[in-house]
Amino acid sequence: MTTHDLYAKDPGTPDWQVPASGAARFSWEYDDGRDRLLALYQKGKDKQWDSVRRIDWDLEVDPYDPLGTPDEALALHGTRHWNRMTERDKGELRRHYSSWQFSQFLHGEQGAMICAARIVESVPDLDAKFYSATQTMDEARHAEIYGRFLQEKIGMLYPINDNLQSLLGDTLRDSRWDMPYLGMQVLIEGLALAAFGMIRDTTDKPLPKQILAYVMQDEARHVAFGRMALRDYYRQLTDAELREREEFVIEGCYLMRDRLRGTEVLENFGIPAAEAEEYTEQSEFLHLFRKLLFSRIVPCVKDIGLWGERLQRAYLDLGVFELGDSNLDLLMAQDEELAEKLDAERFVAEEAARTAEVTEAIAEGAADEG
Repeated sequence: MTTHDLYAKDPGTPDWQVPASGAARFSWEYDDGRDRLLALYQKGKDKQWDSVRRIDWDLEVDPYDPLGTPDEALALHGTRHWNRMTERDKGELRRHYSSWQFSQFLHGEQGAMICAARIVESVPDLDAKFYSATQTMDEARHAEIYGRFLQEKIGMLYPINDNLQSLLGDTLRDSRWDMPYLGMQVLIEGLALAAFGMIRDTTDKPLPKQILAYVMQDEARHVAFGRMALRDYYRQLTDAELREREEFVIEGCYLMRDRLRGTEVLENFGIPAAEAEEYTEQSEFLHLFRKLLFSRIVPCVKDIGLWGERLQRAYLDLGVFELGDSNLDLLMAQDEELAEKLDAERFVAEEAARTAEVTEAIAEGAADEG
């Protein structure tokens, strides 16, 4: 069986080719570098980990309720379709929603890996090339993890969402070296972090909680990298150049807001597209989810120096303007601490289990002797 056989909808051709533009840049300056970025590079090296060993893949997952999703979070809840569904149908709906969501995580991580490699190629400064090389490895690991979870635990994938694909294409086709930072590190990674965090903090299922906590620990470094590099560079740009970047951010934010409907799932259950959109737009859970998803993006955009009048109006229209005052450093620190806490809790539990096994073996040996 190939991955193609697991797709709930035909993904089309097996690959997607995006024409690349822009220069590959070499730097002959090997001594000087920004201390902050070199420290982040060292941290990136120190924090590399193996998903085969760190994640407990033996944990069982119910593919029909992988995340413990409540009924109220499903767009069909309370509709005429819901009232006709059996418990088996509802389990299948949860499976499809989880598959759709984690499939977008998977495709986004592959996009992040390609963008990080593009940064290595195009960014002019060697310190940034060094860090991007560690990020490329991180993103490869994340794609590996999400791919394994979908194939082995859920048994189903969804194709990349049209709007996510559009934003990735725009990011990769742009010849300016800072655009992979802006499109990926700020917009797509910021969106992903908020989505990961919401599931991490609400699921009662140990395997997805592990996966999301450990991935978010890496992503906290990636967003810090993007903020450092873009903040330094954007101080040098003209007002016209900054407005061009702000237009890209505005378009990307609207694309991502519209991406979050998951109507592909409902259409897969035979519900017409227009009706599927109506149900998702009426979902109170989706409205809350959308707002939370911008909690990492808005303060980051403001922090790097993109905060013109048109961008502020767009965030007012999206209902997320006040998020610009969020403490992004605190959020990122919490992401790292939660992963370390989870590691510590797992170590204590595993050590207790080993101690119990030894105690039991000693007791059995003593009984045999008696």
